[in-house]
Amino acid sequence: MVEFKLVISDPKTGKTVQRVLSEEQSDALIGMSIGDNFKGDLVGLAGYEFVITGGSDYCGFPMRKDVPGTLRKKIYAVGGVGINKTKGKGIRTRKRVAPATIHAKTAQVNVKIVKKGKEDLFAEPKEESSGEAAEQSSEAQEGEAGKAEQES
Repeated sequence: MVEFKLVISDPKTGKTVQRVLSEEQSDALIGMSIGDNFKGDLVGLAGYEFVITGGSDYCGFPMRKDVPGTLRKKIYAVGGVGINKTKGKGIRTRKRVAPATIHAKTAQVNVKIVKKGKEDLFAEPKEESSGEAAEQSSEAQEGEAGKAEQES
């Protein structure tokens, strides 16, 4: 039905990582709101605990905590999420924002880590075996050398 991008941030290190959730994992988050805690087992990250901090819908409108329901609304606000302070102090702006509740048209969910698990989310992905990588780099160098000879 739906797939979410889950943006996981670690407030201690300041690093973030994105994961694309499967339909089953996404369905587990539907109905939750900004500020809700959930266990990482719901999204395949055993041992972790997360809190929802925000997100956006499929059109890019930001989720705002004070907007209830599942429909986008046009709000009249001074500042906060989704409001740029370009018009001056105290000037209210009418902007469209997404609701705080995660629903089927939510595209991205931002979470922060409350409790860490055993798996390291921020580890660099392992490279291919060194033999294959060396072959690919030598082939690329040979190709560049051949092009240089043809130009001369």
